[in-house]
Amino acid sequence: MPQTDEVIVDRDASPESWLKKLGPGWVTGAADDDPSGIATYSQAGAQFGFNMLWTMLLTYPLMVGIQMVSANIGRVSGHGLATNIRQHYPAWLLYLLVGLLIVANTINIAADIAAMADVLKLLVGGPAEWYALGFGMASLLLQLFIPYQPYARILKWITLTLLAYVATVFVVHISWIQVIAHTLLPHLSWTAQYITTVVAVFGTTISPYLFFWQASQEVEEQQAHPPEKALKDAPEQASANFHRIKIDTWLGMAFSNLIAFFIILTTAVTLHANGVTEILTSTQAASALRPIAGEFAFWLFSAGIIGTGFLAIPVLAGSAAYAVSEAFQWRGSLELKPNQARGFYGMITASTLIGVGICFTHIDPIKALYWSAVINGVISVPMMVVMMLMAARTDIMGQFVISRRLKCLGWTGTGIMAIAVAVMFWSMGK
Repeated sequence: MPQTDEVIVDRDASPESWLKKLGPGWVTGAADDDPSGIATYSQAGAQFGFNMLWTMLLTYPLMVGIQMVSANIGRVSGHGLATNIRQHYPAWLLYLLVGLLIVANTINIAADIAAMADVLKLLVGGPAEWYALGFGMASLLLQLFIPYQPYARILKWITLTLLAYVATVFVVHISWIQVIAHTLLPHLSWTAQYITTVVAVFGTTISPYLFFWQASQEVEEQQAHPPEKALKDAPEQASANFHRIKIDTWLGMAFSNLIAFFIILTTAVTLHANGVTEILTSTQAASALRPIAGEFAFWLFSAGIIGTGFLAIPVLAGSAAYAVSEAFQWRGSLELKPNQARGFYGMITASTLIGVGICFTHIDPIKALYWSAVINGVISVPMMVVMMLMAARTDIMGQFVISRRLKCLGWTGTGIMAIAVAVMFWSMGK
């Protein structure tokens, strides 16, 4: 039986060919380092120094495994995750998962927009609320009026802003021997604070909206190129597409975890080393860097927050729109114009505007983000279980059910996330 993670020799190794392979997986991975994620990684580095670097090594293969499963489901079946759940599982499960995804994504959008606005206020002064409105509207207009293919290219270029976090590290002195030692030989602690931070890092790295987005983007890629078909209906196209998905996902998740690694490292060698151990927001992390690492590091870090916000908001809003459209069988695609997919774009508009609206209320978006992280942590486990079961079903995957190796990796990630959620509830109940 064919395996969906086999390696095919790529005869076209030109730089242009490699760039074309960077698609849904690359954007998905980069979007994972959104402003709220930056806050989590900053807190990990500030509070525990180098002792959190090992988490990026552990989460990398797990993240690759589950994202590759979601990509394969989309490309093989020709449908997103919500459509497959609707067709093969009870309706209550579909509506529960999609409903929780909408709540978590909307709160996450609010937190990301608030972080971008706070950073701009920090840089130039002025009213943060109106900056939030500007960022929200700019992101919304991009999604409404730019077709999928050029929009996907824009998202790829925006990912380069994340390199600001790599550049920031080289502004300060680092003992790389210590970095390597703590990464490969972690110093674990069984305190409640340490465990909670590990859970937060895991929940930030492996999030349900990324599953929905990557699967739906694989469907978009297929529909954007008319000769392409769902792989279970066109098995002759399988080898090239599985190879592309593998390269795209491994590199995309590597980029994501590399950036997260450098955010933890930057805050460890600056904030933690100078006694700053409490960071609640990405903006606070940027502010704290200023007197320690200098003006250049501060501006780089701040620019990264705004850039990755523009990358994450459409992924958050888009993944919710894909899920709702598939659940209710609406037309849904970034390739369509707004008047051709009103429900789809209505969901994007609603989640973005509600996110902006939260920034004008007395609701603390950072506290709200905590609860969205709880929801994400809870929803990720049943979602991963359902995905793993779908990926092994011949009525969904045809002859391209996932291989034993990918199945092992996916179930390992699912088990670790289940343990993380259990620990999270245990720590909440203490």
